[in-house]
Parts: sequence; structure tokens; C-alpha cells
Amino acid sequence: MTVDLPPSGLLLVGLGPGGLGGMTLAALEAAQKAEHRWYEAYTALWPDEDLADLEARIGPIERVMRPDVEHPTRMFELAQTSLVALLVVGDPLQATTHVDLQLRALEAGIPCHVLHGLSITGMVTGAAGLSNYRFGRQTTLTYPHGSWIATSPLETVAVNRHQGLHTLVLLDLDPTGAGTGDQRPMRPEDAHRSLHLMAERLNERAASDAPEVERNAAALSDLDVGAWPVVLCADVGTVDEAFVTTTVDGLPSETGGRLNCLLIPATVEGVEAEAIARWRRA
Repeated sequence: MTVDLPPSGLLLVGLGPGGLGGMTLAALEAAQKAEHRWYEAYTALWPDEDLADLEARIGPIERVMRPDVEHPTRMFELAQTSLVALLVVGDPLQATTHVDLQLRALEAGIPCHVLHGLSITGMVTGAAGLSNYRFGRQTTLTYPHGSWIATSPLETVAVNRHQGLHTLVLLDLDPTGAGTGDQRPMRPEDAHRSLHLMAERLNERAASDAPEVERNAAALSDLDVGAWPVVLCADVGTVDEAFVTTTVDGLPSETGGRLNCLLIPATVEGVEAEAIARWRRA
């Protein structure tokens, strides 16, 4: 196939979950035609060997981090006279950072072309066996920073559960929160620790009548997070894809994969219950 591309401008290229086989032909062709290729490495990561295969196929790739995307002066200067491809794991418009970049490029008069890719948000729910229609808001579980930890992810899960809705929980990649390097994708034991810390903070706030706790009092009355069922999803969409159904307190016993996420179900029955039962340890 031949992709119709402008002579200059910005390409937002979705890489899919990992490996050349997970990319669309259009995305591969567009990335190959670009004069400059930047791999955005702070919202998600490809395995190093897959990235090396891609570079051998399309040409040299430069790794960039959060500051280069949020302050795209150099990117836009190059895009005025040449074709610049920003290579994004998954789908490029799943993160608001990239939507903002798209809007800023258009405002600057720079053509912006999107090559969509397979995203974890579209793959994981059905792959694990839960109905896409029964999901509430998704959230991202963050690392604690010193004595501080965001509690909003746990509030989202609790409210979803109270409403009978499942939750897709993405896991943080960056212990520093700066997006400048030193990426360490969250492991199952890290997720376990963060969830328990969030529960502790919310229980402390409940004792002090914090407004957000009072507002969601019914949903936050069940914060026995250790007993909550969870499906650990590892390397979804790759040859190493794996699922384990366990509980939050069972997470430290699991290895996980390179990139992990969690599905925290509400009540399940029928096909859903049978589907996630497949992933329990014997």
C-alpha cells in the first residue's frame, strides 16, 4: 500500500503493543518515509530487541522523553521543512499529551497526520474475558513520591466497583514522575504497595471528614483492597501475553512481564466469571 503523506509536517505513528507484526502497514511505511524519527519513551515502552528490529527496517531512531514532547520547539522547527515521525507505543492519541501536541502543531500551521495503532485499552478487556460494556473510568496507578501518594486512582476503582463496573488500571513507568529517563515499569509488588498506601491515606482522610471522602462515602466504605479480585495482564498483544487471576494481596507472588496492567472486576457471573477463572493458578 502507499500512504499519501505531505512533504513536511508531523506524523504521529502508533507502534502498537510491540514487534513489527503489531504495526499496521501504513504506520511502517509512514515511519520509513520520515526524515526524522523520534521514539517517545515515557508513556510506554517497546522491548529493546523489537526497537532494534524496527530501526533496522525503517532507519535511525532517536529516543526522546517528556520535555521534548511537551516543549516541541525543535520538533516543530524540523517539521516546517521536513517530515518528522513521533513513534508512540500503542495508539498515539490515547494520551492527552499527544492530543495536545496535535493541536499545537495545527495551531502552528504544521500538517499533522495520525497513523493509529493497537492500544492496550482496546485489547485487554476482551482478551481477559470481561465485557467492554461493563467498564467504568480507567485510571493509572502511580508510584508514591516520598510520603505523598495520589489517592484518586483508588477512589476511581472504588466508585466503579460500587456501581458494578470493572476498572482498567494502567501502571506507572516512572518512579520520579519527571518523564526524563530512568524508566522502571511498575511491577506487581509495586502495584500492591501503592494500592495499600492509597487505602491507608483514604482511611486517614475519612477520620478527618475530608470532603472527597464524604462525597464518595458509600463507595469508599469497602477498602479491604487486599481481598479485591484482580486480573494481572502482562505484555498484552505480544507473543509473551499472559494473564493471572488473583487478589491484590496475591500480586507480590506474581512476576508479571515487561509491561503490566490490572483489571479490577466488580461482581462477575456467567461467561465473565468462567472467562477470568481460566487465569487462576492451579
